[in-house]
Formats: sequence, C-alpha cells, structure tokens
Amino acid sequence: MAIPVDLKYTKDHEWVRIEGDSATFGVTDHAQEALGDIVFVELPEEGRVMAIGDAFAVVESVKAVSDVYAPVASEIIEGNEALEDSPETVNEDPYGDGWIVKVKVTDGDTSHLMDAAAYAKFLKE
Repeated sequence: MAIPVDLKYTKDHEWVRIEGDSATFGVTDHAQEALGDIVFVELPEEGRVMAIGDAFAVVESVKAVSDVYAPVASEIIEGNEALEDSPETVNEDPYGDGWIVKVKVTDGDTSHLMDAAAYAKFLKE
C-alpha cells in the first residue's frame, strides 16, 4: 500500500498536498482499497468554503457510500471533473489523477494531520 511521504493524512483516510496557499485533496490508497470498486464521485461546488472536518464530497463504491472530509480549512477552487466519467481513477491512481478537489487554503494549520510515518503507524493500530 502506497503512503507518499510528501503528503499529510487524516484519521478519516484523506490526504492533502499543500503547495503555498493552495492544496489538493483526495482519499488514500487504504481508503480506496477498503471501499472497493468506486462507481461514482459527487463533487462539491466551486467557491464552497469549508472548515476542517466538513464533508465536501461523496464517494460511492460497490460496497458503500462514504463522505470525504476537508483536512484543512479552505475554499473549493476546482473539482476533478474527469471523475464524473471515470470514477474508477480513484482506485487506479488515488494520489495522482484520482485527486478529488483543489482548494485555496484559508487556514494553514496542519498540526492535526499525520505525516506518512504516523499514518502508517495509525493503520497498524
């Protein structure tokens, strides 16, 4: 299972890649594996403002429907519209083409997030 070292992680199995005052969110390899074959991704509206922990997207698989939560306070800039036609991309490339949204970070506090080592340890608990 892949856990890239350049990302931060939540206990709800989201990842965030922060680049200056913007960021990209997605679900982890662990999450997509647990969900199984993803058949639908409901993307949020651009411009939506979110606090840490706000549900912003829905991922539907053959096994379950799951909310995706904001790892940092932010405003939606762009949803990954390619997922509307190819939701399975989240399974195939969760840290690359399977990203869910790009955001403008409104509060850069990441003290609640885990680095790759901490997330790997969390998965074993």
